[in-house]
Amino acid sequence: MTTYLDFEKPLSEIEGKAEELRALAREQGTDVGKEAAQLDVKAKAQLKQLYENLTPWQKAQVARHAERPHATDYVEGLFDEWTPLAGDRNFADDHAVLGGLARLGDRAVMVIGHEKGHDTRTRIERNFGMARPEGYRKAIRLMRMADRFGLPVVTLIDTPGAYPGKGAEERGQSEAIARSTQTCLSLGVPLVSVVIGEGGSGGAVAFATADRVAMLEHSIYSVISPEGCASILWKDAEKMREAAEALRLTAQDLRKLGVIDRIVPEPLGGAHRARRDAIDAVGAALKAMLDEVDQRGDALRAQRRAKFLEMGSKGLAA
Repeated sequence: MTTYLDFEKPLSEIEGKAEELRALAREQGTDVGKEAAQLDVKAKAQLKQLYENLTPWQKAQVARHAERPHATDYVEGLFDEWTPLAGDRNFADDHAVLGGLARLGDRAVMVIGHEKGHDTRTRIERNFGMARPEGYRKAIRLMRMADRFGLPVVTLIDTPGAYPGKGAEERGQSEAIARSTQTCLSLGVPLVSVVIGEGGSGGAVAFATADRVAMLEHSIYSVISPEGCASILWKDAEKMREAAEALRLTAQDLRKLGVIDRIVPEPLGGAHRARRDAIDAVGAALKAMLDEVDQRGDALRAQRRAKFLEMGSKGLAA
């Protein structure tokens, strides 16, 4: 069954009624096909209207939808010869970060991503996609390995932010994030990233300091969550709607600001309603972005650094 978001309540009533009619037809053999079809048409129109006018806060809700495809879904759906690699060779293996060797079409790549989990057990195991220092150090190790063997790096971003717990801070969380960002900048091989859900704070930037950055149409990318921003600015987490507006965290805003390079369209109603279509769209975007990056070595490093320095200068000028 589809999980409906708060703003989808009118849609849930229409689709629920259509499903009730179909269930009645199965039980009693009545002919309600025409009525159900009319409700389907009405539901589709309602869905289109809702998703054409999403507010930033509603987009944040869609980006966090529990049924949205996660990194493991993209790995299974897009990549062949997946070989997972584990551990930071220092402390532990962080299950919030997945990584490994794979093939995207005929191209060998290193894949790194945040994984939130899809049910209670896996969400706890994956720490809800919030990486600890060992997760970033694992990513650093894998990026350096890719650089050594000349493999492009693909990163899939989906995290509320880096884990803020005491143990993570004791093990150097901020240093690990900074080193991961630095490693992204130092790679002599192409690095492309897609924000597939949430891109939260430095925990996302540590994987997304890339030659090309894409976002799914209803994903978000921001320095802080709307709730966290509201708590700081207004001392009231319930002002998350106002915070979402102010943060300019949508793919559409960030494309205008030059923070990202492209928007990947989602199926009507969000990636969770047509998972295969969303996965295929991300795959096409990854291949296109890798085709666009034709530099290697020092030329590529200089190009990548210039991209982010120019982004900062634009912000100061504004």
